[in-house]
Amino acid sequence: MTKPRLIADSETLAGLCTAWRESAFVTVDTEFMRENTFRAKLCLVQVGAPGIEPVAVDPLANGIDLTPLYDLLARAPVLKVFHAARQDVEVLLPLAGGVPQPLFDTQIAAMVCGFGESVGYETLVAKLAQGRIDKTQRFTDWARRPLTERQLNYALSDVSHLRTVYEKLAAELERTGRRSWLDEELAVLTDRATYEAPPEEAWRRLKVRGGNRRFLAILRELAAWREVEADRRDKPRGWVLRDNALSEIAAQRPRTVAELAKLRSLSQRTAESATGAALLDAVKRGLALPDEQCPSPPPRNDKSATPAALTDLLKVLLTFKSEETGVARRLIASADDLERIARGETAGVPALQGWRRSLFGDDALDLVNGRLALSVQHGTLRLLACDSDGAEDRLQAPVRPVAAAEGG
Repeated sequence: MTKPRLIADSETLAGLCTAWRESAFVTVDTEFMRENTFRAKLCLVQVGAPGIEPVAVDPLANGIDLTPLYDLLARAPVLKVFHAARQDVEVLLPLAGGVPQPLFDTQIAAMVCGFGESVGYETLVAKLAQGRIDKTQRFTDWARRPLTERQLNYALSDVSHLRTVYEKLAAELERTGRRSWLDEELAVLTDRATYEAPPEEAWRRLKVRGGNRRFLAILRELAAWREVEADRRDKPRGWVLRDNALSEIAAQRPRTVAELAKLRSLSQRTAESATGAALLDAVKRGLALPDEQCPSPPPRNDKSATPAALTDLLKVLLTFKSEETGVARRLIASADDLERIARGETAGVPALQGWRRSLFGDDALDLVNGRLALSVQHGTLRLLACDSDGAEDRLQAPVRPVAAAEGG
């Protein structure tokens, strides 16, 4: 086995980036730590390319200039191939100054090609590259140096096998004519707005049960303060203040240090500190906000307004479409999509847009509006078009896609 290469100097990295720019694609993965910080700490970047031995780049190496690497990722036209890219992109975006693109995500591509829901990298490596991933190093502390040869081999396996996985999935997408489906999904993944979370929107991540608009206005101010403070300290949000403390403060609306100190979720010391003063200021801002500027509670999912039987029929149709095309159910439509369609909603429903509409959405609307029926004949589910002359057979039995059945 070739000894794994760890790149720790600027000159070598710059030379490699020049070579990678000439490749049709590069495979990329990252290792990072975020348990004790607000911002993820990038610890390793693994890069592979056709005909070039994969390497690991050490962002923690003393004096290393990562500018050529970041330029390659964010601005060079060479395709960047990731598996389950969301977290990698989130970590790289502020460092590289842009979203890595053009981009290809093998997990999403595999869901389009018939490998099931959120297929794991190990599964794809086994089926498409006939390889095996050593999982024993998965929980490594990637910030600790030096890294062992075994750790580096594990890290590099994530990009070496990825070359074969990408090539086979790309070929399958072309064979099935589904590359445009993947492009729709990647448009969201490569949109910078996907990763931008303004502090004033941080309250939406909290699990709020009930609460009026004034409560939410105060909670929004408190959550925004915590977001900024956690970023400033570079500490996890919960280390600054726990979610339950935010909710208690918003509900009790303390106006003085004494009132703040009486809350169960805060200590006397915290109430009397600069943190306590900042919390009282946030409460004051929330209380001073005009009624019309207070946020509205998130819409409740009223199950009683959703026809349960119709939702179940839509689930059957979704399963049929998933089995027929090999596209993962979750990628076609969510449970919320089905409930909204059952209630007669159409605006803004993801399952009624783009490739999803032609694959599932149009038939879902026909089913809801009585233009489509489900039938079982000889143990096989069939879709029947309903018109003035009665019902007629529309589709035959589902067919397993080649990629899923034969492993590519």
